[in-house]
Amino acid sequence: MPRMITGIKPTGRPHLGNYLGMIRPALDLARSAGAGDGAPLFFVPDYHALTITPPPAELRAAVLDLTATLIAFGLDPDRDILYRQSDLPEVCELTWILGCTCAKGLLNRAHAYKAAVADNLAHGRQADHGIGFGVYSYPVLMAADILLHRAAAVPVGRDQRQHVEIARDVAESFNRAYGPVLVVPEPVVDERMMTVPGLDGRKMSKSYGNQLALAAPPDEIRRWVSRIVTDSRPPAEPKEPDTILALYRGVAPDAEARDLERRYRTGGVGYAEAKALLADAIERLVGPARERHAELMADPAGLRDILARGAGRARESAAGTIAAVRAATGLGWA
Repeated sequence: MPRMITGIKPTGRPHLGNYLGMIRPALDLARSAGAGDGAPLFFVPDYHALTITPPPAELRAAVLDLTATLIAFGLDPDRDILYRQSDLPEVCELTWILGCTCAKGLLNRAHAYKAAVADNLAHGRQADHGIGFGVYSYPVLMAADILLHRAAAVPVGRDQRQHVEIARDVAESFNRAYGPVLVVPEPVVDERMMTVPGLDGRKMSKSYGNQLALAAPPDEIRRWVSRIVTDSRPPAEPKEPDTILALYRGVAPDAEARDLERRYRTGGVGYAEAKALLADAIERLVGPARERHAELMADPAGLRDILARGAGRARESAAGTIAAVRAATGLGWA
């Protein structure tokens, strides 16, 4: 089993799209992985969160919220390695070293940077207006997160695949300059749920405000599902797959999802019933984890201790890579 690493940025409340697109496939992969030196790595990338300069107290709270979410949904901090990114100074050291062999043109093609430039030009601003170095160099920091632990498997959603591809390019550039030091990673995309739709049918995202928080209580889940826009077809009329069905496929057992899809295509189900089925399936999925999450959040010192212990294990994991990189580049004594 190749070593696995994954992280999710601590900005806002973790939502259903985070779970279906990254958390669940990563946990599934972790359960099939071995322990010991190859233990799966999960990290909370608080350095990445600084690109939007959140208030310090908000960032600290978000780190604990995400930590509790991962554990509540099945991460075992005694078996898996769970840590806060900023507890590993080796990440920043490797980011600088990798940046010295990374082509600027590679970063020019990164989706987030290109989108920011396009938005500036569309509004008559200079191309790089308001774009900080953190946004521009984000892919190199992400590459360092991955390459530091010689991880070969990186679970991502389809929209995040480019970051792993850039990490591959960064590793290959370094290896061409200094020899075969770094492991070239592979993205692992969960084919069951490529892009998770939100309330408006677009990708579920905090930036769109169309997400459903994983900690939402049952009444909030029902209200959110009830707001999904549908057409006016009556129950007896066949229907095209839509946001309701796409989400149901992600949260319901396979047999139940296939049955609802059959009823969509042949007729015999109304949107009100489909929404009720979806709300019930979401509650069955997140209800137990919501209770566990609340218990964990009631003990912030315990969560900080879990992250500190995980950071110790992560630094042990990173030590060999940093030593090899320093030796290869001449930063370490031969």
